Amino acid sequence: MELLNKAEAYIFNLFKDKLSCEYMYHDYLHTLRVVTALNELIKGENIAKNDALHLRLAGWFHDAGYIFGGQNHEQRSCDIFVDFLKSYPNENVDTEEVCRLILATQFQHEPTDLLEMCMKDADYFHFTLDNYGQHCGLLKAEVEGVKKTEITEEEWNRENLLMLTKNHYFYTNYAKEHWQEKKEQTIFKIRETLQKIADKKAKENKPKKSDRPDRGVETLFRVTLRNHTQLSAIADSKANILLSVNSIIISIILTAIIPKLDSPSNAHLIIPTFTLLIFSVATIVITILATKPKVSSNPITKADIQSRKANILFFGNFHQLAMEDFNEAMNDLMKDRDYLYDTLIKDLYSLGVVLNKKYKLLGISYTVFMIGIIVSVTAFSIAFMRI
Repeated sequence: MELLNKAEAYIFNLFKDKLSCEYMYHDYLHTLRVVTALNELIKGENIAKNDALHLRLAGWFHDAGYIFGGQNHEQRSCDIFVDFLKSYPNENVDTEEVCRLILATQFQHEPTDLLEMCMKDADYFHFTLDNYGQHCGLLKAEVEGVKKTEITEEEWNRENLLMLTKNHYFYTNYAKEHWQEKKEQTIFKIRETLQKIADKKAKENKPKKSDRPDRGVETLFRVTLRNHTQLSAIADSKANILLSVNSIIISIILTAIIPKLDSPSNAHLIIPTFTLLIFSVATIVITILATKPKVSSNPITKADIQSRKANILFFGNFHQLAMEDFNEAMNDLMKDRDYLYDTLIKDLYSLGVVLNKKYKLLGISYTVFMIGIIVSVTAFSIAFMRI
């Protein structure tokens, strides 16, 4: 476990310091998802202890080579792992075995044993996630940024559908039993998206009406709302990093340090330890407040809709309405261009208010975390100097 903790910290710092901002998908969070999936497979497939260690190490390092770019990143990941392990010569780790498992994640590679099957299945664990669309969006942005090209939503969804239905399948019995159904749900959602795109294109090909909104205005709202949504996703990613780091710190304190504080020889560590613990807990609390979802509890009535005071584009408002009232309100909205623009402006403003609050709280949490680290390190230093 100590080696795995060091491997996790090494990968976290490696991506933080050296990974290009172009790689928005193949980052620390993706690596963490793969390791989480491996832990599930190790338990489900009853993998032996030493093999489990090799799998987890391969999971942590399988995409480390992205710091040099996506080309041949698997082999570069092996080189990075070998260099990392030189600092721990006494560890009982088969370097060749870990490298073999890292190379098993190559797209064209067909697994030859259970361990390689686990690596392949874990690397595509995101196919089963409810928020697959978000991860897929990050991968699309990464591909567009690296290849300096633009991919349409239809092209991207068709490529995803081909990947999930023709070019990918799970290998391990555990994944087939527990993950396949979730993957099928993802496939269904992609087909739904493609159908919506087709319906939209068919609608756009109809004769244009004289009261059609100007394309420039449509682009303004679409780009602005998309940018705000991406900013919200970035804030959530930053919050996840803070939560992960501080959870690791708290786990180490609770399991490795606090049990040893009852010894008189360690009494000088009590204040520094609890200082670090308090700041970590405070950071987690503020971060949770920043990402905590909030839905408006103020009821809206049909009179509010008729007087056009309510923003019916926000789900926190329209979920309170009967289906008939919502349908009527939406039809009324689409018929009146000025009312439509006013409602979009209200929705954009409300989203900006939420983002402002989220980023302020995130700023506070990062400041608390930074101060906590400085104060704690200072406290530990003073404690050791007084021994």
